[in-house]
Amino acid sequence: MIGEPFLPHTGAACRKPLAMRSRIGSRRAVIPTIVFTLLSSQAMAQTAEDPVVSACKSTGLLALKERSPEISDLVIDLESVAISKADTKVEDVPIKTVVLGEAYIARKEKTGRPDRFVCLLGDKGKVLLTFFTAQ
Repeated sequence: MIGEPFLPHTGAACRKPLAMRSRIGSRRAVIPTIVFTLLSSQAMAQTAEDPVVSACKSTGLLALKERSPEISDLVIDLESVAISKADTKVEDVPIKTVVLGEAYIARKEKTGRPDRFVCLLGDKGKVLLTFFTAQ
């Protein structure tokens, strides 16, 4: 209206009671908090090493050292890892989990380009196969 002073909470745009307005405002504050919590927990999940990945890494490193003694370490790129549950068999051997990803094989303290790997796990998390291939 012309000539009336502007009062921010009394116009036609804001007809809700003050108690309801404050609840809506608190909801608006809660949503970013929930989103931040979810995003930060996903980031932590990506950096924390899964026991399945640890099992693949340890058995893979043992197998690589057996074939080539100059290999000193195996670094798995957790950002590239994909873990899939499976319910299949190779002949009579059940496959329960398949892990795919990239790993850096350190030879005499030098780490080159990443190699792709596949790791198959059976019952009770037993590693059945870890296979590495150059890209």
